[in-house]
Amino acid sequence: MASSQQEQVLVEAISFTRILTLNRTKQLNALSFEMVSRLLQLFLAYENDPNVKLIIVKGKGRAFCAGGDVAAVVRDIKRDGWRAGANFFSKEFTLNYLMATYSKPQVSILDGIVMGGGAGVSVHGRFRIATENSVFAMPETALGLFPDVGASYYLSRLPGFFGEYVGLTGSRLDGAEMLACGLATHFVPSAKLPMLEAALSVVDSNDPVIISSIIDQFCEQPLLKEQSVYNRLEKGGSKVSVNALFGCRAILLDKDKNPKWEPSKLELITKSMVDVYFSKVDDEEWEDLKLPTRSKYNLSAYAIAKL
Repeated sequence: MASSQQEQVLVEAISFTRILTLNRTKQLNALSFEMVSRLLQLFLAYENDPNVKLIIVKGKGRAFCAGGDVAAVVRDIKRDGWRAGANFFSKEFTLNYLMATYSKPQVSILDGIVMGGGAGVSVHGRFRIATENSVFAMPETALGLFPDVGASYYLSRLPGFFGEYVGLTGSRLDGAEMLACGLATHFVPSAKLPMLEAALSVVDSNDPVIISSIIDQFCEQPLLKEQSVYNRLEKGGSKVSVNALFGCRAILLDKDKNPKWEPSKLELITKSMVDVYFSKVDDEEWEDLKLPTRSKYNLSAYAIAKL
């Protein structure tokens, strides 16, 4: 297990910087249980380590991270029951929360595909660097799921109703659109990334102002495409849903792209069906998804218990 975790997240230590590289290139760096466990372990260890002042997270190959490995989660659920899914998502959401409340700056280099769970391990960090290769989406609705990994927090804070649009439609955004709406904090051409990484690797500070000033040296201001959706929009009964399994089967497993939704039509959905998704989680099988106490120190203890 340890070997698998170490192979899936490569670690490079340079001075006071730690570079974490997601390394499942054949799966577009989709988050496995082992990968999430390793990231959680590393972030917990680095938070109180005086020899670590900056964390860089990037992906190997043409993707930063294409999301959680939902196909593997569905297979685990079918074999071991819903608790297998709860175990994965509990650990993933704990990692998301830890990143969002982290005391040290995280720089995420989003040079490629950033979707679903990939957003969860990047957007919550202090600095998010988009490039001309960036492709962002929250595609969960196509699977019968919903945008999770803290998306209700960051999507709701995008300008206007753009976050609602992205969450409901799964629309894909390029790097310029990510910068325009605030999902990215900087835009750096891909060719300049090695120089940026080298400059950040020798930083002897965790001061966000200093780190931002270094990134600014490599930044450009990209133009939105004329037909950008960002421009066009500016102008103008159970918590355990079988739809998640139906959608994942149709898109990821059998790949027939013909999910059998229940209910089959939007007109058949009642208000009570919607309300249940916003009610309290009271199923013992999903006990792991209860939020930890919102205290940094208590969270660390909660996260350590999840290792």
